[in-house]
Parts: sequence; structure tokens; C-alpha cells
Amino acid sequence: MPKRTKKKAATEAVGNGDGRGRIVLRDLLWRLNRLERQVKTLSELVRDHAEDSDRLVRIVAEDRDLLRRGLLREHQARLRKRKRARAARAKFGLAG
Repeated sequence: MPKRTKKKAATEAVGNGDGRGRIVLRDLLWRLNRLERQVKTLSELVRDHAEDSDRLVRIVAEDRDLLRRGLLREHQARLRKRKRARAARAKFGLAG
């Protein structure tokens, strides 16, 4: 049994009456075409959103890494300062 095309199936469902069937079919095909375009546009938007989201995650990770390195540098500077102060106190015989 041969498969029917969408257009032929829609024509048979609407009927070949007085011409109103052609108008209904044309409207149906226009709606189908419009829906397909909307799905395509929506797919592109979803893909763009995912790419933007990936970029934001990368930016946040880089910022977090910069902040972490800055805090680590500050912490190491404080440790060096304490170590020098401790060595100076020990040199002069002060308890620390």
C-alpha cells in the first residue's frame, strides 16, 4: 500500500468540495510551514543560550581563579611578615 504525502492526506481529509477545501489546505500548510520556522528559530535561540551560558561559566571560573590567587598572595604575604617578625623577636631574645 503506497504511503500518502502530507499534502495529499490533508486534501483527502478536507475534501475536494467547492474550493473551501483548498483554502483550508493552504492555511493548514501555511501554519505548518510557520511552525517549522518557529521550531528552527527556537532551536537556534536554545543553542545560542547554551553557548552564552558556557561563556558565563567560563568567565565566572576565571574570575574566581583570579580572586583565589589574589587572596593566596595576600595570605602568603602575611605569613612572610609574621615569619620575619618572629625571626626578629628571636634575634633580640623576645618571647613570641
